[in-house]
Amino acid sequence: MAKDAEELWKQVDQYITDRLIPADPILEEAQAANAAAGLPTIDVAPNQGKLLHLLARIAGAKKILEIGTLGGYSTTWLARALPEDGRLVTLEFDAKHAEVARKNIARAGLDKVVTVQLGAALDTLPVLVKEGAGPFDLIFIDADKKNLANYLAWSLKLSRKGTLILVDNVIRDGEVIDASSEDPNVQGARQLFDALKREPRLQATALQTIGSKGHDGFAMAVVVE
Repeated sequence: MAKDAEELWKQVDQYITDRLIPADPILEEAQAANAAAGLPTIDVAPNQGKLLHLLARIAGAKKILEIGTLGGYSTTWLARALPEDGRLVTLEFDAKHAEVARKNIARAGLDKVVTVQLGAALDTLPVLVKEGAGPFDLIFIDADKKNLANYLAWSLKLSRKGTLILVDNVIRDGEVIDASSEDPNVQGARQLFDALKREPRLQATALQTIGSKGHDGFAMAVVVE
């Protein structure tokens, strides 16, 4: 990818952010805290966070499930879209990430709205099903990519007709079209697309994105039955 193209993508993202996303000390402090703790710089971009927020509002979400917390940046965007009686459950595998996220969420005044559950999502999701935690109105999947199809399967068990399911990082710099790729993240994304294609309970699409996070994209599905 040409460096000048990548720089242009970043500048356009910044243009959007400067005009449509007001400065937010809480979110900026969360990003700073994540960097100080050495967390991977894989948060959604601010304009993508705002998109999550708007989609949650459009969906009228009162209960949100997030699979993959990291430092709680996207969690904060989503939780702010909830009504006063709303709830968000977010699942995080890494104890350090969960600790940073809890502090960021508390700083945002959302600790009574958000529950951070520590543990591998494929262990936690069956517990949520058994406990009757669903149905959730919106589910955001942003965890390890090799298990995307598995996360989708469990998400369906925690959904209802009308639930919106969003899956991040499914384009993989365009490598998702390479059936011969040995990258487990690419193969995980391909398995997700196969699962979306054959699942009659879902209507789905996907969008490519370019910007400060490079060439990637997300899938979006609505439970229709």
